[in-house]
Amino acid sequence: MNIHAAFKPVVSTLLATALSLASTGLAAITFDYPKEGDTVIGRMQSVELRYEDTLSDVARRYSVGYQEIRGANPDIDYWLPGDGTGALVPTRFVLPDVPHEGLVLNIAELRLYYFPPADPQLGRQVVSFPVSIGRMDWETPLGKTTIISKRENPTWTPPASIRKEHAEQGDILPDVVPGGPDNPLGQHALYLGRRGYLIHGTNRPYGIGMRVTHGCMRLYPENVAELFERVPVGTAVNIIDEPYKAGWQNGVLYLEAHPLFDGDENRLPTDYARLYAEVEAKAGEAMAYVDRQLVDQVAEEASGIPVPLYSSGESAGAPSSPF
Repeated sequence: MNIHAAFKPVVSTLLATALSLASTGLAAITFDYPKEGDTVIGRMQSVELRYEDTLSDVARRYSVGYQEIRGANPDIDYWLPGDGTGALVPTRFVLPDVPHEGLVLNIAELRLYYFPPADPQLGRQVVSFPVSIGRMDWETPLGKTTIISKRENPTWTPPASIRKEHAEQGDILPDVVPGGPDNPLGQHALYLGRRGYLIHGTNRPYGIGMRVTHGCMRLYPENVAELFERVPVGTAVNIIDEPYKAGWQNGVLYLEAHPLFDGDENRLPTDYARLYAEVEAKAGEAMAYVDRQLVDQVAEEASGIPVPLYSSGESAGAPSSPF
């Protein structure tokens, strides 16, 4: 059974009840931190596409990336979805299973989370952005580092390896690319403690949410501008790889799965040991009610959409749909 097929009975409910921001054009990127015991933020949204819309337009409007919008809408033509087509916008996320502080980049889901200090008026919040990361032999490195500096309108000094790569394609790069509209770093850059690695913008925003960089983390221009203003120098950065994330929201256990890739961008089989270690750790006693076939299907499809596995809302404790 296809997970998207399983969603069809509830899609009409989602379309009717989801909060659609299409008319305002505002990106839903800031969320209240979940209540104690919960680790899921946001909600699925929907949008009715106009004739001029592409899924890429919708993705940028809602601050989601290429892989995310494709995973949520596998049967919709990416560039010509059609006037009046209903699309799901995947803005529900299971938070990564690491300390929620500073910046956390989960390369498996191509998404960055920022956990700012609690606001006296608003309390704790979570800010989240889609990112592009390193491709094949230019992988984004895992581990902990910090933001050591920030720069507006940064210049770019292409490493010799990148100049060689471009030269082989007939594109001769200068020793230094000045700040401006032609700079691949965009208008804002945050420099990491790992030499040569940055969080930056781009002059080609429609590649966000893909494995296309030389190891840096690339954001939509408007997203990196907000991050630039909010994140101080010295902020901790934790780069992780969590393809399977399980968590609770209002008594419902969700599983979010992303595809695994090798160094050559070939999709790998499901890592069942890792998958079930995550689900069992989060489900606890509710694991007795979780449909293991559904767990397997969520992991195989790896759409990136948090799928409900169990709801604790009924007196008997048996699973039911949270919709």
